[in-house]
Amino acid sequence: MSGREPPEPELVVEIWRGRESGEFVPYRVARRENQTVLDVVSHVQRRIDPTLSYRFACRVGMCGSCAMTVNGIPRWTCRTRVDRVAGNGRVRIGPLRNMPVIRDLAVDMAPFFDKWQRATGRFVPSDADNRRTFARVPPGSRERQAADAGIECIGCGVCYAACDVVAWNSDYLGPAALNRVWTLVNDSRDGARREHLAAAAGDAGCHQCHSHQACMSYCPKGLNPTAAIAGLKRETVKSLLRGEL
Repeated sequence: MSGREPPEPELVVEIWRGRESGEFVPYRVARRENQTVLDVVSHVQRRIDPTLSYRFACRVGMCGSCAMTVNGIPRWTCRTRVDRVAGNGRVRIGPLRNMPVIRDLAVDMAPFFDKWQRATGRFVPSDADNRRTFARVPPGSRERQAADAGIECIGCGVCYAACDVVAWNSDYLGPAALNRVWTLVNDSRDGARREHLAAAAGDAGCHQCHSHQACMSYCPKGLNPTAAIAGLKRETVKSLLRGEL
């Protein structure tokens, strides 16, 4: 009998290299127990090709910066185990869709965050002269519960990358920005409700949504931007009928 150890199982990982015009390049890495997709990308960059560009920070599913496209689906790679996505011993990793590729797996998030600004996705205090007053917001109120349902968004861009409407219409504000507007519309402390609804009602706003629910399906935080957008559709129509828009 031979005293040799059996060979380690291998994983074939195809990683996007280049910018908008690039190609998937295959790499072979050892397959480990409890291995994540981010582990694989880090191994390739540290041990095989140090020129590989990608983005990550916390590694524990809090920051969202490691979001990439894994086998065609946008995911947080730090929370995606290889065993879940590479049953045939292969996995394909690319940059997030709908955003310019800086290089390899790193994308330019500027268009995504620019749309938050266009959507007026910032809190405007309703009491500008007395901002230190503690606002009491009943936790059981309908508005508070509607805002709470979408408040945990961390701006990772997964829903934006999953959205077909963004792919078809680059001006569309996208699910994350509109979800943010919905939380503000329902925040009794915010004093810019009309401005928020006007931005959401524009040509690139909530009424462009086709309700495919890809944003809900892939949100790592389990949020439902489609429901938020539906709420904005109702409120913008009401405001229009009241002559407020």
